[in-house]
Amino acid sequence: MNDFISKIPFLRLLLPAVISIIVSAFLIDIPFPRAICAAGAGVIILSYFIKPDKKEFTYRWIFGVGLFIFLFGLFAVLFRHKKVETEFSFADKPIACIGTVVDIPQEKPRSFACNVKITYPVNKKVIVYLQKEDKARNINPGDEIIFVARIQPFKNFGNPDDFDYARSMRNKGFSGSSYLPSANWSATGKENISLYVLAQKFRKSALEFYRLFELDADAYSFISALTLGYKHDLTNELQEAFRASGTSHVLAVSGLHVAIIYAIFTLLFSFLGKTGRKFIIKQFLIIVALWFYAFLAGLSPSVLRATIMLTIASVGFAEGKKGFTYNTLAAAAFFILFFSPMSLFDVGFQMSFTAVFAILYFNPAINNLYQPKNKIKKYIWNLFTVSTSAQLGVFPIALYYFGSFPTYFFIANMLVVPMIGIIIYACIPMIIIVLLKQFDFVVFDWLFQVFGWILKLLISFVLKVVHFIETIPYAQLSDNHISAFQMILLLIIMITVFRFFSRKRASQLIAVLAC
Repeated sequence: MNDFISKIPFLRLLLPAVISIIVSAFLIDIPFPRAICAAGAGVIILSYFIKPDKKEFTYRWIFGVGLFIFLFGLFAVLFRHKKVETEFSFADKPIACIGTVVDIPQEKPRSFACNVKITYPVNKKVIVYLQKEDKARNINPGDEIIFVARIQPFKNFGNPDDFDYARSMRNKGFSGSSYLPSANWSATGKENISLYVLAQKFRKSALEFYRLFELDADAYSFISALTLGYKHDLTNELQEAFRASGTSHVLAVSGLHVAIIYAIFTLLFSFLGKTGRKFIIKQFLIIVALWFYAFLAGLSPSVLRATIMLTIASVGFAEGKKGFTYNTLAAAAFFILFFSPMSLFDVGFQMSFTAVFAILYFNPAINNLYQPKNKIKKYIWNLFTVSTSAQLGVFPIALYYFGSFPTYFFIANMLVVPMIGIIIYACIPMIIIVLLKQFDFVVFDWLFQVFGWILKLLISFVLKVVHFIETIPYAQLSDNHISAFQMILLLIIMITVFRFFSRKRASQLIAVLAC
């Protein structure tokens, strides 16, 4: 175990961060966190005064203890700061506010939902629902608005065991919400641009560009979710079909999509070779291209997670090391929690990191069960093992949050996942052709019809597969909620079972049976 941990240095940084966040969220508000940071820094400094002799080896643990204390206090400070940002502190009466729309407004049946960063009278993020009319339809990310509203806190409805909506919104950084009739708000005409707002503006332009593909509503919403992570145009029926078939992960731009984009850029820059200074330049260009794509996809949390992981992996490749490891995973989690401690409680954060950990942990063992020599069989087998490994990791979390599990996920993923890459590749010539259509040549119109037909055919195939699997009897096990304790036990069981079959130790079998 010590040898395993020694190979993951970032795990030593991640553990105090996670412990501090959990203690702060569920146990106590850690007192004097800055003093704890100072004490940890003092212990670290003290460790450097040990003279270089045999005692240095004997007391090497002092530096580790100091670093643990320092990070524990640091993340307590960061968590407290984020908690204050999201606390509800509005008066129980209408107040005048000035704020900036920071996301693309979402069209609802009777309103437009806007994420607003209030700058006066307090610095808070809220959701405002603008009365549905042309004035609201023309609101864009970055627009400053002034409004009078009674901000209300988020509330949970239903049974105590239901989804904790209020906590979820706080974890996302929102303090409250309000409905605004037309007479209660107006745009000031000013624009407040930040990096995130600029990303949302580019994302909205890309969504409008996709309209030129002339796709039907379902195909348009699918391609928007697939390539830009914009899921708000998806119908409830379509989202449920993907959820029931176990392929909902393809609708959120995450590791799979960013990995495909990574493969595209790797191919484009392949002329730079595989070694030497040109290879380092190649990895640098790939990193720049990945972050440009993340920017175009709106810098959503799932995109940032995948981009950070692949960025660290690319740096590893540039240094001649194995880029994608447990350490890469721990490093990505550490940096994300440093900037957003509340992300630890985000379902997407938990499922994505658990899925990648499961792939790294389970996939080698499952993959070794069968070694096909045929390339096609090998590809299909690898697809099956990766999908199975990921689902092994996330199914306890899925049962805890959603109480459901897709029975035929392995069939659905074997059919859908290969198509995802093909569809993303098919979008590239469509983008180029639509841009060239403005020159009004007949050949571009013909190419648009051909590639448009191919793209529609590919999307139609995926949607039909998803809908078909949803209709199969027992496609989804529902209403099987488990407690957090049971979820942890299930995760321990799966990890320990695999360790038992690889090492055959009685203590591991006893642990499995106890769980």
